[in-house]
Amino acid sequence: MYLSIIILPLLGSIVSGFMGRKVGVTGAHIITCTCLFLSSLLMTVAFYEVGICGSPVTINLGSWVDSEIMNISWEFFFDQLTVSLGLAVLYCSTLIHIYSIDYLSSDPHNQRFFSYLSAFTGGMLVLISGANFFVMFVGWEAIGVVSYLLINFYFTRIQANKAAILAFTMNRSGDMLMSIGFFAIFAVFGSLNYSSIFSLVPYMNETTITIIALFLVGGALAKSANIPLHSWLPGSMEAPTPVSALLHAATLVTAGIYLLLRCSPLLEYSPTALLVITVIGSTTAFFAATCGLLQNDLKRIIAFSTISQLGYMMMAIGLSQYNVALMHTVNHAFFKALLFLGAGAVIHSFADQQDVRRMGGLIKFLPFTYSVMLVGSLSLLATPFLTGFYSKDLILELAYGQYSFSGMYAYILGTLTAGITAFYSFRLISLVFLTNPNGQKQSYLNSHESNLSVIIPLLVLALFSIFFGYVFSDLFVGVGSDFFANSLFIHPNNISLIEAEFSLNPIIKLLPVIISFTGALTAIFMYHRNPEFIVSLTNNTLGRKIYGFLNGKYYFDVIYNHFIVALGLKLGYTISKEIDRGAIELLGPYGLANTFSNTGNNISKLDTGIITTYSLYITIALLSLLFLIFAPILIDTSMFNEIRLIIIYFASLVLVLSPTKNLDKNLN
Repeated sequence: MYLSIIILPLLGSIVSGFMGRKVGVTGAHIITCTCLFLSSLLMTVAFYEVGICGSPVTINLGSWVDSEIMNISWEFFFDQLTVSLGLAVLYCSTLIHIYSIDYLSSDPHNQRFFSYLSAFTGGMLVLISGANFFVMFVGWEAIGVVSYLLINFYFTRIQANKAAILAFTMNRSGDMLMSIGFFAIFAVFGSLNYSSIFSLVPYMNETTITIIALFLVGGALAKSANIPLHSWLPGSMEAPTPVSALLHAATLVTAGIYLLLRCSPLLEYSPTALLVITVIGSTTAFFAATCGLLQNDLKRIIAFSTISQLGYMMMAIGLSQYNVALMHTVNHAFFKALLFLGAGAVIHSFADQQDVRRMGGLIKFLPFTYSVMLVGSLSLLATPFLTGFYSKDLILELAYGQYSFSGMYAYILGTLTAGITAFYSFRLISLVFLTNPNGQKQSYLNSHESNLSVIIPLLVLALFSIFFGYVFSDLFVGVGSDFFANSLFIHPNNISLIEAEFSLNPIIKLLPVIISFTGALTAIFMYHRNPEFIVSLTNNTLGRKIYGFLNGKYYFDVIYNHFIVALGLKLGYTISKEIDRGAIELLGPYGLANTFSNTGNNISKLDTGIITTYSLYITIALLSLLFLIFAPILIDTSMFNEIRLIIIYFASLVLVLSPTKNLDKNLN
């Protein structure tokens, strides 16, 4: 059963991809959606058996690498962490498959699209269920490759090509760091099995653990789009909307979070790594929220919201609250998938328009889509008793409850981010649904609610966004809950849940909610009631500068292009021209051939036909040979014995070959 969970999506992908012409578009839809649905049902059973009943499962399929001390098996491991994340991955993925049936109904490449989607889900399942770092890395690389194919699905568009290459190369940077981390793990622990490594961590040098942890964090930063490796995620909105929902809600971006959650026993023994993660996570959350504040592309606003929420997850990991980080990851998967799919429904019904400034008044035309997007937005800004509230506010309380510099830094930035998130979420709702119509008349006349295959996934995700947090919060993050058992490790020194739950001032707990509601109401007032005020803010030079700075994403792309990428290309050109080509011309086949022919020409010039010249050559050669032979008697040549033999050999070779060359010349 457990292997079927992984195999079914891969099977659907293979059939849809390689037999697409045989099964047809409808066949590809039915096969992939059925495989995902069955996989979801099996994962639900696995969640009950492994999670609720507390019986983890290990499956060993056989040896993969067996070399000296390196033994790596094809091994899969289903524990509480795997099934909890697997639930979100498979539920969201299944709903996105169903949604895509209608969304891409007019696309000529349906089979290819569904094949990629299923392959992506299969890769993600391999990643979260691998029992060692190597099997996990197979899934990690698989989702990297398939994300490139999905982002570049419209491969005739230059912008899609650029976005896919950027995502792939930036992820490769992180993968390189993570690979170095794996080498370091093997060098230190002599194994790549989770169980062997984590049981030895407490006995290891802290500096070593810190270095390994920081390399792994490097890999996680790229996959989970945290500063400074975040700039690929907004660009990848070039992909079709279901891809954005799948990659940036439940799967690709959560892979980095999963890696750090899995390595919790490693991170717990490195306070430095935890501090770095907290600072990066808090900064990312605030940075992305301020960027999302003034974006005008509907999907990019939600993309920056994703980066911001990933910052919250990183923050929770840095504060050693791994169960809360996982809870927020799962919660976020549902309401962010809902927001992306809702945005897709708006774009699809409104003549593929993505600029929020050219929409407005759509509440009358798309009441259901408005309702579900409102639910997603309210859950995102942690409205009390909706799903997002049970993890997002808890992260901020735990940050304050640490009573440390990093905790206070996280709390302040996280609380400010909560207000900004509320502001841009309701800015989006206002500009798309509530303000005066700003679009073309024809777009409004053709605007209508989507079909059933779009409505059902939106409805299910909306229900999850309302109820999931309430139902599962006590199980995942409740005081005294032992749901995660050994799958997540929190050092006794780092447990601050009791402090956060019972000792904090009520004002500290309520502050994020108050700031969130203030941000939401401000956005509605500014964009719905008093839009002239917003326009007046950019009438002066300072306003325009701030707008340009935030809308230009802190000019990160400019800095990367002008300094890092340009210098990299320049260096690559230099290496190509000077070193690669130079090495080939001097040492490679061309260089060797050239050297031999030039040497032959030079030697042939010695053949002058004058007898006195020949006698001089013979005399010099004889004296050289006599010197080499009797050198040990004359001087101490213990160091040069081998060199002496080599010189004698080459001298003899020249003497032997010279007559032959002369004879060849005479014959010619």
